[in-house]
Amino acid sequence: MLRPSLPIETDRLLLRAHTPDDLDALYDIRSRPDVVRYLMFDVRTREQVRESLADRVNQWCLEKEGDAMVLAVQRKDTGELIGDVVLFWRSETSKRGELGFVFHPDHHGKGFAAEAAREVLRLAFEELGLHRVEGRCDIRNTASSRLLERLGMRREAVFKEYEFVKGEWCDELILAMLDREWKGTPA
Repeated sequence: MLRPSLPIETDRLLLRAHTPDDLDALYDIRSRPDVVRYLMFDVRTREQVRESLADRVNQWCLEKEGDAMVLAVQRKDTGELIGDVVLFWRSETSKRGELGFVFHPDHHGKGFAAEAAREVLRLAFEELGLHRVEGRCDIRNTASSRLLERLGMRREAVFKEYEFVKGEWCDELILAMLDREWKGTPA
C-alpha cells in the first residue's frame, strides 16, 4: 500500500492530488490532438474531462493491485498545472508497476516530465517496494521512449500491431527498470 504525504515537492514541481479546480488546465491538455496522438483515447470534450477529473481527485494512493495513483504536476514558480504522472500497480505478487505521464506541449523539453517521473519511480521502488516498473508507448512516440530511456529504463520488446487505436494497428514499445537497477546494484 502507498499513501504518500502530499504534496510531494521536487526542485521545481509539486506533485499533488487533482482538485476540481484543475478542470481548465486539464481540459487544455486533454483536448489537444498533438497530446493525444499516441494515447489510447481521442481528444476529450470538456464534459469528458470533467468526468475523468471527478475520478482523478480520489486516485492519489495505491491500496491494492489494479489501482492507479494519478498525481497532478504543478510548477512551483508559476502555480500552473502542466500535466500528470501515473503509477499503476499491475501485480502485488510479482511486485510490478507501470509508469505513465502526459504533459502540456508548452512545457516539453524543460525536464519537467523527467523530474516528476523520477519521483514516481522513487515512490514505486523505495516506498511501495516494487521489483519492476515498465513504461509502454506507441513506438512512434519517440519523445516518450527517449524520456523513459533517460530515466534508466531499457528497451525490452516491441509488440507488432499490438493495439488497434484510432483506426490503425500500432506497434507498442516496452521499456522497464528493475529495483536493483534503480539502486544502481549490478545484476
